[in-house]
Amino acid sequence: MSLTQRIRIGDVLVAQQIISQEQLILALEGQKQTGHKLGKQLIVMGFVEENKLLSLLSKQLNYPFIEIKQYRYDRDFIQTLPESLARRYRVLALKQEPDGVLLGMSDPTDIFCLDELQKIMRQPIKPAVVRESELMDILDTAYSHASEIASLAEQLDEELGGDAVDLNGLLQGAEDLDAPVVKLLHKIFEEALSTRASDIHIEPDETVLRIRQRIDGVLVEQVMNEKRISGAVVVRLKLMANLDISEKRLPQDGRFNLKIHGRSIDVRLSTMPVQFGESVVMRLLDQAGGIRSLDKVGMSPAYVKRFRQAIMRPHGLVLVTGPTGSGKTTTLYGALTELNTPERKIITVEDPVEYRLPRISQVQVHEKIGLNFAKVLRATLRQDPDVLLIGEIRDAESAEIALRAAMTGHMVLSTLHTNDAVGSALRLIDMGVDPYLVASSIKAIVAQRLVRKVCEICSAPYAPNADDIALIRQYGRYAPTIPMHLRRGVGCPHCFNTGCHGRVGIFEMLDITTNMADALRDNSVRQFNAAAHNHPNYRPLAAAALDLAFAGIITLDEVLRVSAEVEEDLELPINS
Repeated sequence: MSLTQRIRIGDVLVAQQIISQEQLILALEGQKQTGHKLGKQLIVMGFVEENKLLSLLSKQLNYPFIEIKQYRYDRDFIQTLPESLARRYRVLALKQEPDGVLLGMSDPTDIFCLDELQKIMRQPIKPAVVRESELMDILDTAYSHASEIASLAEQLDEELGGDAVDLNGLLQGAEDLDAPVVKLLHKIFEEALSTRASDIHIEPDETVLRIRQRIDGVLVEQVMNEKRISGAVVVRLKLMANLDISEKRLPQDGRFNLKIHGRSIDVRLSTMPVQFGESVVMRLLDQAGGIRSLDKVGMSPAYVKRFRQAIMRPHGLVLVTGPTGSGKTTTLYGALTELNTPERKIITVEDPVEYRLPRISQVQVHEKIGLNFAKVLRATLRQDPDVLLIGEIRDAESAEIALRAAMTGHMVLSTLHTNDAVGSALRLIDMGVDPYLVASSIKAIVAQRLVRKVCEICSAPYAPNADDIALIRQYGRYAPTIPMHLRRGVGCPHCFNTGCHGRVGIFEMLDITTNMADALRDNSVRQFNAAAHNHPNYRPLAAAALDLAFAGIITLDEVLRVSAEVEEDLELPINS
């Protein structure tokens, strides 16, 4: 079919009896309100499945349908098409072929888009049909802003001229959106969002400035020679977070909100004086995507059912444990969304408050003025709560208050920095809490990790080596019965040549039984460990990771990392 030949997708769908004439009329009316293309409007309204629509377009137009998620693309070639045009027309330059350029398009019926692209590319265009959602994900990954960031850093360095930062100039230009420092920070945040970074680290060194992003739990580094710009960048960030720009000798913490591409992002900022200036670490919290229901945090349906039963009790303590960055807050907020009804009074005590929830009283701990966890907890118990969320049990005092609250008719949810579920109850006793109090209050413990998924685009099967086989044998009693389909990523532009893209949660859950509670009262580590590990519903974290490795979702290296962390925790001395 000629590129200039127009197809009326609505009429074709009606003719093929995929939709009715009435549905087409309703979609056209809805289109006037939303501004969507007709195809997307039909999908949004549920009149046609996306796969069926794309298959029909491919057949009618005689264009190939490409599963772009599995496509091995070249990031450099994609960037031959300007990002603004790629986003405006929802297109992706996929491959240079002998007879033209292969373009992935979400709407190949748009002849105006094709005509415009034909003028720009000045060579034959070969359209292919792709899913819009997958195309937008690839756009976010492919158009890296690293070169723009380096260019803006160089521009800012030239503008600064000398070694000193002009604080007055920065203050006066605080609202100047064209200032190089503002442009630089904007690009840094854009880059972080497009790469799904959870944290941004800005670190001055002796001769360079390092900007590192934590992507899927691993830091990715960009080094800049313009070390002098670090002062201007830090000052600007302090202004945004309402911090003291003249104080460089002490650490400071703050937060601010920004909007990028229509998304509201909360930024938690921490500064620290280091040898060559001030280091800044920013945690990015996506307000739209951060709060998930329990069904979407990654637990298996069986674990979700058990966890729901635990949190729906009228009283008791439910712990979610794991190291920093393991997704504990996501799980607890998922629990709160289910408990958050008009009949329940819910109070949270956090440091800091990460996500804002309606109907819930959220209290920010402020250690500098003496508003610590213990003081806030005592006050909250006088506020008649049904559910109490404590951001973290940090010491014996806050632990004892939380446990007594759980004994006196409150459902208490909290986190603890331990590496597995079994060690958590023992850790509370080791902190100095009365064993009887722990045994009477604690109802369930969830331990979790986030492990890196194998990149779907470049994954390939592999055979286990001797170390892998030894690991499988170590957890043989828990090994899944399914056949092994081990896979690992070989590296591609989609995953920044790491072989991994995205993360998935693994969980272990321990319901405290009568035998376990008796062992806790007796302060017997041996009996508690035996009762926990022999319980038929208990499966350790490493076993959960092994399930995913056998299914080809993660590598055995990730299983080894998780099992090593847990073994490390078990080696910590606990008095028996």
